Amino acid sequence: MKAMILAAGLGTRLRPLTDKKPKALMPVVNKPIIGWVIEYLKKHGIDQIVVNAHHHYRQVVDYLDGGRPFGLEIHVRVEPEILGTGGGIKNTEDFWDDEPFIVINSDILTDINLSRAYESHKKLEGLVTLILHDRQPYNQVQIDDNGFVTDISAWSAQGRFAFTGIHIMDPDLLTHIQDGVFSDVIDCYRKLIQAGRSIRSLLTTGHYWRDMGTVENYMQANRDFLNEESFCVGPDCDIDDSTKLLDWAVIGEKTILEEDVEIRRSILWDEVRVRKGAKVIDSVVTSFRTVDRDLIEETY
Repeated sequence: MKAMILAAGLGTRLRPLTDKKPKALMPVVNKPIIGWVIEYLKKHGIDQIVVNAHHHYRQVVDYLDGGRPFGLEIHVRVEPEILGTGGGIKNTEDFWDDEPFIVINSDILTDINLSRAYESHKKLEGLVTLILHDRQPYNQVQIDDNGFVTDISAWSAQGRFAFTGIHIMDPDLLTHIQDGVFSDVIDCYRKLIQAGRSIRSLLTTGHYWRDMGTVENYMQANRDFLNEESFCVGPDCDIDDSTKLLDWAVIGEKTILEEDVEIRRSILWDEVRVRKGAKVIDSVVTSFRTVDRDLIEETY
């Protein structure tokens, strides 16, 4: 089975976190988001993946290393000029065979039963199946009693559902996307609906799902993935015995926490140094930064 991870976005809503790192490589409990996505796909039988990349693409290429760290085959399609979701998918047309394939955003974490969704799509025999759920304020997709998508609005509305960021596509869908230009795949779906073509949906419940669209969601994902633990400390850290870790915290590898430091509800990426007496509260501190002020309550 094959899949595509959409990872070319600029991550503008997550700036300044994405100024020097692509969103797909932002760590969640010390593992890049895309690493969690790859493990999820692999669990459901995916053995070949293509990833599109643009923003800081070299970091993505180096991290994925052809898939060797994950025990499967991963290709990266670099987009010198960003192509959008539609153009990015179209740009991988030669990667697919005649079987349905999965497309997933690189910035979502979920445990949706992808295997069941894939089998459902194959039985329904449509161009594409969108996996939906009830998740305000993102409920923009209208479906009929048979599960066909009848409208995708720009706004949330009562009686609609939210798109999870997971599509299951037949290769024939790609013939409806223009080649070599920027496009949004949702616009393609709207045109197909207007033309009377069937866009199917699968409504899912009882699952975990979180996107990384905001700093708040990113921080909550780290808290979620700590599970019952309160703290995650990476390897090769130098933490003084007087350091206070309170509520919850994620500490990246090779981080130095000096005397009388306090870390509370915060995420420190790799190789951060927090000077004596400093407090980091409700914050994200990116790699290679030094915190030497009395109190940090921000993201930088």
